[in-house]
Formats: sequence, structure tokens, C-alpha cells
Amino acid sequence: MPALLKFADAVDRFSERSGRLLGWLSLLMVLVGSYNAIVRYLDKYSGLGLSSNTYIELQWYLFSAMFLLGAAYTLKKDAHVRVDVLTMRLSPRGRAWVDVAGIVLFLVPFCLMMLWVCYPAVQNSIAVREMSPDPGGLPRWPIKAVIPVAFILLLVQGLALLARRVAFLVDHGRKVAAPDAGEHLGGGHV
Repeated sequence: MPALLKFADAVDRFSERSGRLLGWLSLLMVLVGSYNAIVRYLDKYSGLGLSSNTYIELQWYLFSAMFLLGAAYTLKKDAHVRVDVLTMRLSPRGRAWVDVAGIVLFLVPFCLMMLWVCYPAVQNSIAVREMSPDPGGLPRWPIKAVIPVAFILLLVQGLALLARRVAFLVDHGRKVAAPDAGEHLGGGHV
């Protein structure tokens, strides 16, 4: 069990750092969006031509990257929306079992399926150096390349969560503490 928990700790540290970086990415997205709104308004009255598809697509790319790459961090923080009608009445062990079943039956297969499905499209986009069809648009292949990275990160974070839940169940909660307040068993509420 110690090796699994070391793995989970390393993944959690990586997700925590990447989550902080994504916070800065969100600030950049807001700044680009603000610029877009201001220059569109100015262009309407001045005709200066400050607006461009480049900035509009950059804002879209930043949002997409933030959404995709933030999934693993959100899972680490147990901040996904859940409906805990059944699990709120369960003990910590019962919620751990629900998490284990959800990870094994749903999260892992979903991530693997998405990797399998997106790989040909991403590979093709990179091979042809896909560009935006809009004038002044950005290359499309970099943002498409983020898709498999995001699902790999989500899968690895799911495996780290699985390792923690299994360690908790095997140890009967004696040495392996239940997750802290920021990440409690089955804890996201609607």
C-alpha cells in the first residue's frame, strides 16, 4: 500500500500545481476576452480594425484548454457535481466502495474510450498542420492535441483516487485516514 499512496501523492502534487497554473490561464482568458469586447466596441465607432479572429480564437482556445486540463484538478478536489441522494446515507467505507465502482466501471473505461476515439482525429490534425478556416485564425492542431493530454491526466488522477480508496478499504480506515475536508469520500454535493 505505501507504493500506491506514494503514487497518489505524486499525482495529487502534479494536479495541484497544474490547477494553480490553470488559474493564471483563466486570468489570461478574461484579459483576452475583455480586450475582444473593448476593441469590437471601438471598431464599431472608429473603424480602426483592432479586432481579429486571432484574439477570438485565442479566447476560445484558452477556455478549451482550461476546461479540458482542469478536469483532473477538479477530480482531485472532489469538485465534480454529484447527486449524493444514495451515498449521503452511507458510511465512509460505503462511499469508498461507490467511488471504487465508479472509477473502475465508468471513469477508467470512459477515459480509455475517449483516448481511442480522439487519437485518429488528433493525429490527422497534427499531420496536416490543421489551420482555422477563418481569416486570421490560429492553427487548430495545438488545441486538438490537448484533448488526449487531458484524458491521460484525468485517467491518472482517477487511478490516484482509486489507490487512495483501495488503501482506505484495505486498511479499514485505521492507518490510512479518510480523505481530508477538501476531498471527502463521495463528498461533492449538488
